[in-house]
Amino acid sequence: MTIGITYLPSARRGETPPRHFLEPPFRSALPSPLYFRVAHTPADAAYPRHSHSWGEFVYSYSGVMEISLADRHYLAPPQYGIWLPPDIEHQGLNRHEAYHCSLYVSRALCDRLPDTTCALTLSPLLRAMLEHLRQKETVADPSAEHQRFLQVVVDLLTEAPRVGSYLPWSTDAHLAPVLVHLQDNPGDNRSLAEFARLAGTTERTLIRRCQGELGMTFSEWKQRMRVLKAMPLLEGGETVDAISARLGYGNASAFIAMFKRMTGTTPDEYRRSAA
Repeated sequence: MTIGITYLPSARRGETPPRHFLEPPFRSALPSPLYFRVAHTPADAAYPRHSHSWGEFVYSYSGVMEISLADRHYLAPPQYGIWLPPDIEHQGLNRHEAYHCSLYVSRALCDRLPDTTCALTLSPLLRAMLEHLRQKETVADPSAEHQRFLQVVVDLLTEAPRVGSYLPWSTDAHLAPVLVHLQDNPGDNRSLAEFARLAGTTERTLIRRCQGELGMTFSEWKQRMRVLKAMPLLEGGETVDAISARLGYGNASAFIAMFKRMTGTTPDEYRRSAA
């Protein structure tokens, strides 16, 4: 089973306009064939919907960056990055404070990169190189050495595994209302059978819809949703006990075990790495 990013129908988003509007750094041309940029964005911020003639790789050091396309909505946890080929109309936004980077790649250097928007799993080496770039005082470095370093990053991106959706969505008439409810109420511990009765259908029907529409069980989808809900809370300094209660766990140990099983790290380890 693949993992990586979330997509939601664009109609599910955008009810409340963001409080902070940001401008894309370039409109018509890149200053160099490869250009690396780090940005800190406040909570509830958005870039306008736009497209450009170069490719863009987006990675979040902390927080969760969201990319909205015409027909779907991507959300990347920090272990993954999003690749946008040239000429793809998109909008960047974030619900919570985020610290992220973009690597802009001129069209001529995109040949070996994916020709469709996708998430990429980042190797430890690639994450270390992105962290090195973050720590540089000047990321807008036109030197040949810096361009060679960025080219190695691009080479690694071409080899990075493409992954499927971390938290897929469905527009199914019976399943979608359940997913919407859990997004808004992540601590709800009702069973699938109970949700089926509320939706006027059978548990067996919802089991089939989960496998067919989501590619996973209802339980796994709910755990992944809770992981994504927990990440910004951990980064915001909320205690593990408070988060576990908010997400419907009877004790912190159960939440910690779930989080480590799903991410490979404990909540406190995740909090330290994000900091």
